[in-house]
Amino acid sequence: MSGLSFLVLLVAGVGWVYLKVNGGIGTFSADGISGDRPPGSSGGQNVLVIGSDSRSGDNSELGGGTGAVGRSDTAFLLHVYGDRKHAVAVSIPRDSLVDIPACRLPGGTWTAPQHDVMFNAAFSVGETAEGNPACTQNTVEHLTGLRVDHTVVVDFAGFSALTSAVGGVPVCLPHDIHQRDLSPKMPTQGARIFAKGPQTVSGQRALDYVRLRHGIGDGSDIGRIKRQQAFVASLIKKVKSRGMNPTTLLPLADAATDAMTVDPGLGSADRLLSFAMSMKDVDLHNTKFVTVPWRYEGARIAIVEPDADALWAALKADRTVDGRDASGKRSAGDDRAEEAGTPTPTPDADALVGKGIDVAVYNGTTVTGLAARATELLRSRGFNVTATATASRQDHATTVVDYGPGLRSEAEATARVLPGAGTTASDAPGIRVVLGSSFVRNPAVATPDPHPSGVPSAVAEGVRSADDNPCANLSYG
Repeated sequence: MSGLSFLVLLVAGVGWVYLKVNGGIGTFSADGISGDRPPGSSGGQNVLVIGSDSRSGDNSELGGGTGAVGRSDTAFLLHVYGDRKHAVAVSIPRDSLVDIPACRLPGGTWTAPQHDVMFNAAFSVGETAEGNPACTQNTVEHLTGLRVDHTVVVDFAGFSALTSAVGGVPVCLPHDIHQRDLSPKMPTQGARIFAKGPQTVSGQRALDYVRLRHGIGDGSDIGRIKRQQAFVASLIKKVKSRGMNPTTLLPLADAATDAMTVDPGLGSADRLLSFAMSMKDVDLHNTKFVTVPWRYEGARIAIVEPDADALWAALKADRTVDGRDASGKRSAGDDRAEEAGTPTPTPDADALVGKGIDVAVYNGTTVTGLAARATELLRSRGFNVTATATASRQDHATTVVDYGPGLRSEAEATARVLPGAGTTASDAPGIRVVLGSSFVRNPAVATPDPHPSGVPSAVAEGVRSADDNPCANLSYG
């Protein structure tokens, strides 16, 4: 649900900002923000987005946490690159074991630093209904070494209103979901609340969807994070498809003013408008979702190092997860080419054999980074890669393109791009590429990435784009 605040910032329009924002969006005090902070960046910006599951106020009728203490249900750090054309949201699992630095209590005193505690505990420091977003911001800065430029909190009631305001959000489920899947203590499975396949949800049903954990995938919070990432991606796509105009944005704006609490830096119309306009050119495909590198530590989540540090370093350098420089800074070579009137090279239209073909890519070997490498190759030939993941087995010798009804010619076009690949027919819709070890050995595709990002391959392979098909990669853990 926290991604909705990102969406509101992304689509904010001039008229409603000045009419609604100044008196409508609450701010939290900056007194609790640490004085010991990482340096700012002259390029990209970082926005911490927090979803609160407090049951206080209007949230009491919508489910969520027990009691009135504000808790952080989900959180991600949104990095908007310096070129203002790319963005990535990094999810931080709520059960991650982190160090929480000193945080301010409501009475003005400061806590002692805490070591190896759950990440969502930072939001509950002080045990107030509104939570402690400043403490969570301090914790994220301590964890990442990145300066958080802005922090946004959205609650259950605001989430419900926002999903209704956009007319619902398209989602997709791998099988039927029943009441016991949402409330596992029920003695029977109860009524069906979601049917298998694509559907549109809003209000309470949207809340149920993003809170759902049991009865789908492996039942983990990591699986739920993947589902929430898919939801936010689908939401952004929905709003963009409706058009960026006052008629479609005004209902969203009305809901947004009651949905968010923001830091003082976003608490005025001028500041929010300026930030929103800075992201207007970020398109769907260049809006990515990943999860911080992690592993299980008993019942909790440990953040994996040095992989996580490599991810933060890439963001600090304004490198995308596929290794591109998105700082927006021009090189001397760019300037010389422009002065000489050199045209920008464009792909040979005949080479774009995959234009209009959607494929999902799975690594069927133990070689890390293979799906990311194949994705780069396919996209260079015009294919739309809807998802990348690890296959259920990692012992595939050859690459196989599995295709659903009516997609034989598209599958054959895909196989021609992947050396040594074969095709197989299936009853499942869509096209799936399972990479085999033969792909690794082929010199045409085994060359190193000329633009290494430093981002661990496990992160790069698990990326989701905002333009991905919501029915793609439904394993959810």
